[in-house]
Amino acid sequence: MTDIRSKIEKVLKEIMDPELHISLWDLGLIYDLHIDEKGNVEVIMTLTSVGCPLFGTIQGDIEEQIKKIKGVKKVTVELTFEPPWSIELMSEDARAQLGI
Repeated sequence: MTDIRSKIEKVLKEIMDPELHISLWDLGLIYDLHIDEKGNVEVIMTLTSVGCPLFGTIQGDIEEQIKKIKGVKKVTVELTFEPPWSIELMSEDARAQLGI
């Protein structure tokens, strides 16, 4: 499972937020990742704001890209707003790209 997890993390580092063009990973939008022994994956994530209309697009990108990984059977993306997202969750690279 460690190999699958590292591949999933790599994919999440490559999926860009459609508005900011920074990876979901670097924005700190990915809160948790669960992989069971059958290859089912659950991604727990948030958005930069509660009213963001792009969840469907982001969710589809995540599911499509992770399903390409050998050993992954099913992908579920759960949206949460607890804890609320803040700029402190962003990587240094993301902050630099946004001039923060």
